[in-house]
This record gives sequence, structure tokens and C-alpha cells, in this order.
Amino acid sequence: MKNIRHIAKGDAMDNRLEVSNHQVLVPKSKLSVGSVADKFPVILDDGRTVIYIADKSREREIKLRYGLRKSL
Repeated sequence: MKNIRHIAKGDAMDNRLEVSNHQVLVPKSKLSVGSVADKFPVILDDGRTVIYIADKSREREIKLRYGLRKSL
């Protein structure tokens, strides 16, 4: 008799090797979530707060809005 091993469908160790789980097929937008690559830093509150934005042209607007929120 062959050595047969029962594999459950929800087995994480076996499912991680499937083709659908390889990062080559995952869109770059999903891989870069939480990443600061291709983003611009905006320094607020005299260097105590740094945020990262994708659109450099909105830097002034964000600084103004943050300044207004802080004064309230």
C-alpha cells in the first residue's frame, strides 16, 4: 500500500505553495500598502509629526489644514 497522506483543504502549509499565493501575481498596489515608497514626507508640528503623501502638490494644503486643526 502506498504511503497516502490526507491533506485538508484549509492546510496553510500546503496552500502557501499554490500558484495563486505567489507574489508575482499580486498587483503592486496591494504589495505596497503601508509602504512609504514613492511618497513624499510632510513635516508638521516643528518636526514632531511626519506624514507621507502621494501628491506633492497637496503639501501646502495639508500644512494649512493641520495648522487649523491644531489651533482649535
